[in-house]
Amino acid sequence: MSSSTYRIRPASEADIPTLIQLAEATWEPTYRSILTKEQIDYMFEVIYSHDALAKQMLEGQTFLLVEDARQALGFASFSEKDASAKLYKLNKIYLLPQLQGQGMGRQLLQAVEQEVQKRGARALDLNVNRYNKAKTFYERCGYQVHEQVDIAIGPYWMNDYVMRKQLK
Repeated sequence: MSSSTYRIRPASEADIPTLIQLAEATWEPTYRSILTKEQIDYMFEVIYSHDALAKQMLEGQTFLLVEDARQALGFASFSEKDASAKLYKLNKIYLLPQLQGQGMGRQLLQAVEQEVQKRGARALDLNVNRYNKAKTFYERCGYQVHEQVDIAIGPYWMNDYVMRKQLK
């Protein structure tokens, strides 16, 4: 899919139902081989309820939405992580499963990198589950493992790598 057939734009609170719809289409296929159904359902409710997404926006997460003329295709979100270090964090990036591997994810990631650079970022961090095959995608995009973390989310644990890319 060429970039001329889709666009990336900032998402607003009015787009929350679309973000939820995209998350519903991407989360289970992304995590079913890594997490239990119970953990996926729990985390989805904590992160992707309407109120949770509205709160994330109010707390400074910027969401970008990818869409073509017919539908929304994916989204990403980012926020400032450490102002003094000029460090930002990619909080989310998801594309419809049937579109993965066509270059759109790289385009969306580059859009986030460009946006945080405009805001003064020197580096961008992201978390990826240690068993998620997306790790190799991030490595191809220039990210390297910075540290390993275990994060409690309710009764569950996320076993992640924090990956970092230095920006120009």
